[in-house]
Amino acid sequence: MAAIELEDVTRVYDSGAERVRALDTASLAVERGEFLTIMGPSGSGKSTMLNMLGLLDAPTEGTIRLDGDRMNDQSEEALTKARRRSIGFVFQDFFLVPSLTARENVELPAIFYDDGEPNPRARSTDLLRRVGLEDRLEHLPNQLSGGQKQRVAIARGLINRPAVLLADEPTGNLDRETSHTILEEFTRLAQDQNVAIITVTHDELVTEYTDRTIDIVDGVIK
Repeated sequence: MAAIELEDVTRVYDSGAERVRALDTASLAVERGEFLTIMGPSGSGKSTMLNMLGLLDAPTEGTIRLDGDRMNDQSEEALTKARRRSIGFVFQDFFLVPSLTARENVELPAIFYDDGEPNPRARSTDLLRRVGLEDRLEHLPNQLSGGQKQRVAIARGLINRPAVLLADEPTGNLDRETSHTILEEFTRLAQDQNVAIITVTHDELVTEYTDRTIDIVDGVIK
């Protein structure tokens, strides 16, 4: 059973008098433990697909399944719970809370989710150790490098043991050496944490590490 699946998903937006077909009958299944890259030019539909996979937007047509459960027509409350339970997010700009330590930033999603990790302190410490930041647990974001902030963001995305981890341009703000290090972490964590890792990127370097790459052009998977 796929961790996340799109089946003939189409998303149409109304733009004034024009209807824009941002995603056109896209089908995709991603297994736990798989590291997948989504690539395409600007305006190709990458962001729309990311929104579909993250349950942040509803398809005009088609079906989305998360761990086998159909997500269409779910209430917003149910979708919010599904996101908190099963989907982790890693953003290009990190979005760490400046006044919280690395460990506190990682713990945050578990605190907001009532059915989340029962021991967030132990889990956050373990995740930060896994990404090589065991000596930075009590550091604030302004005391961390760009690569270290990205690692904190990755650990935060994994705190609630998600089925899927979505990363938007994960190397966009990093130098080449740090990018290699982060991508090696993704490769290892996909297996160690049994999570489907999906990146949306323009960076060809990412494809050297992923199990599979799909290209989107004009809303169509090529």
